[in-house]
Amino acid sequence: MKFAIALFSAPHAPSSRRALRFAQAALAGGHEIVRLFFYQDGVHSASSNPVSAQDEPDLPAEWRELVRTQQLDAVVCIAAALRRGVLNDEEAQRYERNAANLSAPWELSGLGQLHEATQMADRLVCFGGP
Repeated sequence: MKFAIALFSAPHAPSSRRALRFAQAALAGGHEIVRLFFYQDGVHSASSNPVSAQDEPDLPAEWRELVRTQQLDAVVCIAAALRRGVLNDEEAQRYERNAANLSAPWELSGLGQLHEATQMADRLVCFGGP
């Protein structure tokens, strides 16, 4: 089965951990993830700035590792990211900010990428949200 996964919640939210574990289990079960889409507070999982408590899992690092090792298509909503200060080098320069906190393997793009993912996948699975 082909899955598209959308994450709407911050890294410290339980739904973020569930999304990561679901993605890992789907891949381990031989399924395909056509795209990961990080939206709303989910964009913080793609930032290189969150620091997890020593007794908690580092979910942003785990997401990065999963995306890199599995060569997943991982998209961060540009509008949500900009609103929350999650910037790649290009956007940091465009908006004259001192630093970027988003780098490979993440890609900034729009909601059209989520729509496209729903067309390519058998199922869209969403985690978190209002």
